[in-house]
Amino acid sequence: MAATCAICGKGPRSGNNVSHANNKTKRRWLPNLQPVRIITENGTRKRIRACTSCISAGKIRKAG
Repeated sequence: MAATCAICGKGPRSGNNVSHANNKTKRRWLPNLQPVRIITENGTRKRIRACTSCISAGKIRKAG
């Protein structure tokens, strides 16, 4: 399962861990994805993984 938001498409970002001795190793920042049940246009319920910024912004209509 890919670590991408089903709403905005936000995915992993890459960068470096930097130690006190300035050694650099690769690392990834993953988005904060949460499983949510939504109501689709035709009224059915569907489970997706959405990032918390989309949930708090109200971009999805959650199923109660």
